[in-house]
Amino acid sequence: MGVVCADWLEFARGLDAASVDLVYADPPFATGRVKRSPPGGARMGRAAARYEDSWASVGEWVGWLRERLEATLPAIRRTGSVLLHVDWRTSHHARLLLDDLLGPDRFVNHLVWAYGLGGSSARRFARKHDDILFYCVDPERYWFEAPLAPATSRRMRGRMKKATDVLGDMTKLQSGHAEKGGDEDEGERGAGDVLDVAALNNMARERTGYPTQKPRALLDVLVRACCPPGGLVVDPCCGSGTTLEAAVLAGRRWAGCDANPDAVRIASGRLEACGKGAEGGTTLDPPWCSTGSFVSTRSTRSSTSM
Repeated sequence: MGVVCADWLEFARGLDAASVDLVYADPPFATGRVKRSPPGGARMGRAAARYEDSWASVGEWVGWLRERLEATLPAIRRTGSVLLHVDWRTSHHARLLLDDLLGPDRFVNHLVWAYGLGGSSARRFARKHDDILFYCVDPERYWFEAPLAPATSRRMRGRMKKATDVLGDMTKLQSGHAEKGGDEDEGERGAGDVLDVAALNNMARERTGYPTQKPRALLDVLVRACCPPGGLVVDPCCGSGTTLEAAVLAGRRWAGCDANPDAVRIASGRLEACGKGAEGGTTLDPPWCSTGSFVSTRSTRSSTSM
């Protein structure tokens, strides 16, 4: 497969049943605005793109999303998961929708991406985060590998530790195996459900010109934590291709679509630049295998944003 110019709904209906390990979706946020490339990009050799993010009502947005999620769920493995990236406008509606489609017992995390940019207001606390809703298909079987962060205590100096408990700088995280044995020291910092990753500024080298592009550091953590090595990552609103690039660099297979031809062009070029090309994204070797752990517990609107 690869990067396809198609609506999410059409794309989802073509996915094989029980073939996908992780669906990461960053749909339009229902901002009521047209999203455009940051100014000055042409002088820096960046692409230009735009998409409309307007809906008659939040109910219309929820109906649009429901239809596409319903079409996608049969393609997810029993060990697979969904990450739905939204913001303050719709996060409460989206969580209720996922509860309805998957069940409240399939909820894993409400992740907060705290990015720091954004305007302040004298009438409210500043809105400086997005919400990423993490749901699984089977709460006894879903795959998860905790990110690792460098330990800072004297006892564990030079070693890595699991980083799933408290707020930390996610750009310092790595994926791999934590040291076995020993309690974590009080005061060690890692990554809890608040993901501390800076948003891309207009001068960032990874900027493509696509509006609302997310940082690769954020997607790298999510892909490595929620999809097994060699597993298939699907992004049905792929935007500039950040999720797909993160999958390539993490040794995961990928497939993505966007209804916006600008997004498909930008994402395809980005993937070719990192050596995989826009074709054959789902044929990455070696075949699927796990070095992590399975958890065992008792419209053609333009897509967005990556």
